[in-house]
Amino acid sequence: MNQIRGDLQTDQQPPMAIPLGHFVVGLAFLVVGVVGGTVMAVTTVPGLSNAAHIHLLLIGWIAITIMGAMTQFVPVWSGVAIHSRRLAVAQLVLVTVGVVGFAAALLATALSWLPIAAALLLLGLWIFVYNVGRTLVRARPFDLTERHFAFALGCFALAAPLGFLLAVDFTVGVFDSTLVDRGDVLLVHATLALFGAILATIVGALAQLATMFTQTDRTPFDDRLLGLEQLLFPAGLLVFAAGRGLAAESLARIGALAVLLGLAAFTVVIARQLARSTVGRSPMTARYWVVVASLWAWIALTVSAWWLEPASYATLFGHPDATTLLVFGVFGFVIVGSLYHIVPFIIWLERYSDQLGFERVPMVDDLYDARLERADFWLTLVGLLGMTAGPLFALPTAMTVSSAVLATLGFCLFVLNMLLTLHRHAPDGISGVLAGSLRIDPTVGDTGDRETREDVGGVGPRP
Repeated sequence: MNQIRGDLQTDQQPPMAIPLGHFVVGLAFLVVGVVGGTVMAVTTVPGLSNAAHIHLLLIGWIAITIMGAMTQFVPVWSGVAIHSRRLAVAQLVLVTVGVVGFAAALLATALSWLPIAAALLLLGLWIFVYNVGRTLVRARPFDLTERHFAFALGCFALAAPLGFLLAVDFTVGVFDSTLVDRGDVLLVHATLALFGAILATIVGALAQLATMFTQTDRTPFDDRLLGLEQLLFPAGLLVFAAGRGLAAESLARIGALAVLLGLAAFTVVIARQLARSTVGRSPMTARYWVVVASLWAWIALTVSAWWLEPASYATLFGHPDATTLLVFGVFGFVIVGSLYHIVPFIIWLERYSDQLGFERVPMVDDLYDARLERADFWLTLVGLLGMTAGPLFALPTAMTVSSAVLATLGFCLFVLNMLLTLHRHAPDGISGVLAGSLRIDPTVGDTGDRETREDVGGVGPRP
């Protein structure tokens, strides 16, 4: 049984402005992504709008948020200092500029600029992998969370150069004289990025965050299920990606079924912890229930799709009509739910922790607007249900578009809530966070230094 330990290594993480800067930039991409998606649902957008949209969401919002979270989470959880603060700043700048340039080139059909933007993305992502990897490698032995993070970093490292080659292929024809074609490489790239880099990070983090936010311990049965997940999911994903890249359907089918079975076992564990929760409703647990339901539904729909066409572009995200469940129901609700604690907690530590015991200070949950939180939860939930049901049951287009508008409004309310929290409570407001995330104190060393303040960043302890 996993016990919660109280001896967090809270003196190892980077300055709080660095992860907060990642989160703020991610929120900006979220707004652009959801508003852009709604516009695309009602009118035609020029250029390669679908590719631009998915990269704005998956790299601009989700990957940059993951980069900030790992930069904060790994030092605290593993008890080792971040390898380099300067590299943590560099990764944010490079990936942000790369995503903007990449999306702009796709929308303007200026394909000759794609390799430049893709090179910035590649460099930024590899810096992130190196910096967090050098930090993580000093933690021994790896626990479940660290193993998933290490696997996710490996997938980031592999997916990034494949994406660069795909971008160059738009103008140069990289794969013309090779044994593989563009479609095979695209399948491998997307498989490693979606299910390795992103989903493996979510599984590793959620295994810890669910325990923290429900205040429950895992049972021996839960540990056996997690052992099954750790056996099937990483190995299955590598087999799945190899099968897709080689156009070997039998191999891809075996890998796909292993991935789904591993994820199903993991989902049962999270659902059992949520059901046994010893605390009341919170923004985190409410959204994690949506994640569990979405992941179960996505698995149920995807089993048949990956059994019949495991190496097809049509089933890239799983069932063709379940993309919304994966991107928003799983990825989106995990990130939104987690940030509802992490962002206010970081700010509370920066602004109010030193005042505790000397004057009245607000609670962490007092920093965000509870009414906005409930409003954005129900808007995004209803919107998610409508966008999912639309293609599955051939509902009128107007209903799907209306659902997309509701979800967009909900996500924008979440962003507004986070920005208001920063504006009202961060020591120097939003501008201070952004400026601080790009500034390194010259009086502080780059590696191995220790902060004197207990900036935990809202993560739980390593068992």
